[in-house]
Amino acid sequence: MDWKAIIKNVPLDAKPQLLLDQNALESNIANIAKQANDKKIRLATKSIRSIPVLHKILSSSSTFKGLMCFTASEALFLVKQGFDDILIGYPTFDKKSLQEIATLNLQGKTITCMVDSKKHIELLATIQKENDGQFYTCIEMDMSNDWAGFHFGVRRSPLKSSKEVVQLAKFIDAQDGIFLKGLMGYEAQIAGVTDSNSEEKMKSNVVKQLKKKSIPTIAKRREQVYRLLQKNNIQIEFFNGGGTGSLQTTSQEKAVTEVTVGSGFYAPLLFDHYRDFQYEPALFFSLPVVRRPKKHIYTCLGGGYIASGSIGEDRQPQPVYPSDSTLISLEGAGEIQTPIQTKANLSIGDAVIFRAAKAGEICERFSEILVIDNGKWVQTYPTYRGGGECFL
Repeated sequence: MDWKAIIKNVPLDAKPQLLLDQNALESNIANIAKQANDKKIRLATKSIRSIPVLHKILSSSSTFKGLMCFTASEALFLVKQGFDDILIGYPTFDKKSLQEIATLNLQGKTITCMVDSKKHIELLATIQKENDGQFYTCIEMDMSNDWAGFHFGVRRSPLKSSKEVVQLAKFIDAQDGIFLKGLMGYEAQIAGVTDSNSEEKMKSNVVKQLKKKSIPTIAKRREQVYRLLQKNNIQIEFFNGGGTGSLQTTSQEKAVTEVTVGSGFYAPLLFDHYRDFQYEPALFFSLPVVRRPKKHIYTCLGGGYIASGSIGEDRQPQPVYPSDSTLISLEGAGEIQTPIQTKANLSIGDAVIFRAAKAGEICERFSEILVIDNGKWVQTYPTYRGGGECFL
């Protein structure tokens, strides 16, 4: 990116602004579609959080089909925006939203609820009886690994075995108005854990070996549960797995029918540290310089957009323009101000460009995205926040 030219051409005013490189986004869309290995790709909305961007990706290729959102209220919002085939990625106890979902499903929409226990099913059954309508469900199975007391993965579903999945599937089948639509096995330890950080070589090498050991184990477990479902005459329409970080391996499994991808479209900082793939950074934000406390140090307005997850320096945003600019270690990126150090000759009011550590989270801080095409501002996209929505 020729940031010097962009800053000259794009009206970056005296406030933080979010910027999308349309050329990089389109390149990422094309590359992700090529790696799908004939599987469908479901879009992870939490990593995108902009309706026009979702529409753009879905319309680019038939490879992209369906959405995975993170709350029931978000699913309802997406239906109003014209989307369908929506999978709620996490169990919900939002009764009011579930009542609406049951009605919409009866009217022909497809909104699928994630479940992993009888408690989840019993809630849906109660709502179905009280309000009529119908529910579609997806069972999530745990894909983490435990080796000699060491847990590699995340704490999500309590369903560890194929037998437990089948038992829950049979429980669903016994309910009126509740249908099993799919199965999900998300290997977060592959898809969401970096393994090529030059500043943490020892940790990266350990993670690389753990991933190498984990990948075939996960594939075997997914194949086993799929076969056991078939043996028990339990039909599913989709088997969802993976994420941006595991697309290449997950898409090769026969049992899996679709892979969820989100962060790869924006390619945030954390995705610089994967061995097996590299996408083009597409989403940036600018901060105006408002102070110059001493030579080579400039203080920017705002910037404390710290990513979620285990606390560490890798969760901070990082400046990318001027090219030699760095955060000051004892201050970092702050809610009100972010000082940087650079030998570039900046003036009060100049823009400094940053990248966020994670993808869609940064959209919660901005109401709009300035879309840049070949170095020029061509249009503006609203974020969820710009549409007056905040789901988590």
